[in-house]
Amino acid sequence: MSFPHPSAQAKSLRLVSAATALALGSTLSFNASAESLGIIHVDSTTIDDRFEAKREEPSNINVISGETVDESHADNIQQLLQSVPGITTNWGSGESLKIHLRGVENQGFMGEKPGVAVVIDGVPVFERTGKVNIDLDNIESIKVVKGGASYLFGDDALAGAVIITTKRGAKMAGVKASVEGGSFGRLKGLVRGGFAGDFGSGHLQLSHTEVDGYYEDSSSEADYANGKLQLYVGEMSDLTFGFELADRAKNSHGAVAGVTAAANDPQSEDPTYNDYANHFDVQLQKYFLTFASDFEDESNLMLNVYQFSDDTKYNSAPVDSTEDDYGYTNDYSQVQRGFKAEYRHPGERAAWMIGTDLRANSYDALVNYLDCADIGSYTNCASAGIGGVHSTSDTSEGVYAFYGELKVRPAKRLTLTMNGRADLIDLEGNTAEWERNPGPPPATYTWTSTKNDEQFEVGSWRLGGNFAVTDNLDLYANGSTGFRAPTVKQLFIGISSPTMRTNPNPDLDPEQALNLEIGLRGKLDALGSLEYDLALFQIEREDFIEASNGRYTTGLTNQFENVGNARHRGVELSINAQPAKWISWDLAYTYLNAEYTDYEDYVLSVMDTNGFAPGGCIDGTWTNVSFSGQNYCQKALDNTGNDISRTPNHHLNLILAFYPTENLTISGEFDSTSSYFADELNQLEMDGHSTFNLLGNYDRKFGSTKLSIFGRVDNLFDEEYYNTARADNDDNEDGVYDEEDISLVVNQGITVSAGLSLTF
Repeated sequence: MSFPHPSAQAKSLRLVSAATALALGSTLSFNASAESLGIIHVDSTTIDDRFEAKREEPSNINVISGETVDESHADNIQQLLQSVPGITTNWGSGESLKIHLRGVENQGFMGEKPGVAVVIDGVPVFERTGKVNIDLDNIESIKVVKGGASYLFGDDALAGAVIITTKRGAKMAGVKASVEGGSFGRLKGLVRGGFAGDFGSGHLQLSHTEVDGYYEDSSSEADYANGKLQLYVGEMSDLTFGFELADRAKNSHGAVAGVTAAANDPQSEDPTYNDYANHFDVQLQKYFLTFASDFEDESNLMLNVYQFSDDTKYNSAPVDSTEDDYGYTNDYSQVQRGFKAEYRHPGERAAWMIGTDLRANSYDALVNYLDCADIGSYTNCASAGIGGVHSTSDTSEGVYAFYGELKVRPAKRLTLTMNGRADLIDLEGNTAEWERNPGPPPATYTWTSTKNDEQFEVGSWRLGGNFAVTDNLDLYANGSTGFRAPTVKQLFIGISSPTMRTNPNPDLDPEQALNLEIGLRGKLDALGSLEYDLALFQIEREDFIEASNGRYTTGLTNQFENVGNARHRGVELSINAQPAKWISWDLAYTYLNAEYTDYEDYVLSVMDTNGFAPGGCIDGTWTNVSFSGQNYCQKALDNTGNDISRTPNHHLNLILAFYPTENLTISGEFDSTSSYFADELNQLEMDGHSTFNLLGNYDRKFGSTKLSIFGRVDNLFDEEYYNTARADNDDNEDGVYDEEDISLVVNQGITVSAGLSLTF
């Protein structure tokens, strides 16, 4: 089964123009019907979800309420998202992780964009680590939209969006104080104060978390300060100012090299092996101001201005055989600024929305030498000296986008939705670095600087519909697109890390994805208020960007290329039921088949252990390559038909909750994942695993005071498995590519946490 792909930019732009024209031309007359299902609201806004109406949504969505987040007492967002079908998370250690939808970009595992738009208070946010860090105590809701979501959020929404809304409103009035403790020295304290009145509401929340960590050198601390001030401007308008400040010191150590080390040294205590990057000092600042105004005809205007900044400092390039010693210090500064505006108009037979999204982002990086040992063969460290500059780069990114949505009801039970968006992305990059001069050793270097710019015009769209078969059964279907434009680094920078040379490629095309989906959702009252959602999906990816010698092959001339295509197919099922007052259960199941449909030129590299002598490269199918005085063996391989790495075929999550009394809740969670490959070559298969978690909550009111006590046990039966498993080359340089070359993070095993809070 295959589908045509909207690879021609002109076709997408024509669709965008048509959809936007439909939105703007909303003065078309529609005959109202007495049998109408009610007022249609455009609920897929990118700024606010006040009109959410899942019944008429043509795409598969899941919503996690803030109450569910609070009651889960999760240590990290991974523990929340594993109950959403289609989501996999790349979690190493600590609170940060990468989110993947339907297997898109599971092969990426460092600082790249994840292929999923992570949206916080209407703003697509990308941190330097490529991961998601959010104060879980400040979440009002998490909404997961599946399928291409570039029609709303533009760049990087290849497979969907995770939309996080932070807390606000009168329900935050009062005072709350809580304290928690848990395994591996985890301590957490929180205090919040809020008010509500006729003129508005607001709150301020402060929290501190610290943990020693299971792994050697993996301690972390996090301080958060966040709040909202909402003022009522007249009877129909409000103005909201929100902020979140985060100061985190995080050590990411925890990886080991190979399965033997994972068995013998799960806590990564061996001083000769360090994670590539460590000792992160991260400061995040998020500010936004939103104006919302409702009109008598129920239409709505929303304006949003924001600035999100990320200042990250860390060490990289570990120096072998020296404990906790690194070759480089990195200072990364990122600022995202923007303005968004949306006007929405509801109606009985038609509703529409138009919006604009303007962004001015900057990304600056400075790399200095920290230690010259064992890295002099790669760089000009000897000339620059300790503390000298290795390289600098600064990138400016301008985004100018217009988008729209038209939702119509041509028949009593049928709702059709059309979305379109047009993006102009303007990139400018400046880099300076030591370039190695050609010629035999000893190497010489020249400090060179370059300036480059590029523009991309990309269109995206969604066409879908929802048919109410009965009052309790809906059939929905949609087609949608997502895209990801090349970065300045991939196009021009010429260096992707201090030890990996990369040639520029200014001819890269944006990655494209076509998502097709059909599903059923409904409710069965006879089975105790059982709700279900079943979706079948297929994603066709075209021109995905990858490094030609494997994602992180080091020491060899390399280049980012549009290396091929991929297909993701699957089934997602979610069921929520409460058959009796004292019991409820939630099930989430995903079947995923993600494979490369075109990936012919993957280059595997291993160390030549025999110095170009006969037998050094195993057999005649290998090619000898010399780089910086080191000898390698290379072989071109065809990955077409291989599974995309780290995409298990099956994932099941089941939560069973009991309510023995009005105040007590006891729930058990079973989570099971099938086997997967750690590498794109599909030579290294990791076993699946199953875990069981247990949670208890006790809530009791004493007048206006509420006491909450909880206890949580994760991985109750101490299942042994890996949080992450990654491989793409001869990492231990023994001349063989095997299971000893996998970078592994061993799961920490059983963990316990408990705490209490008072709200008054």
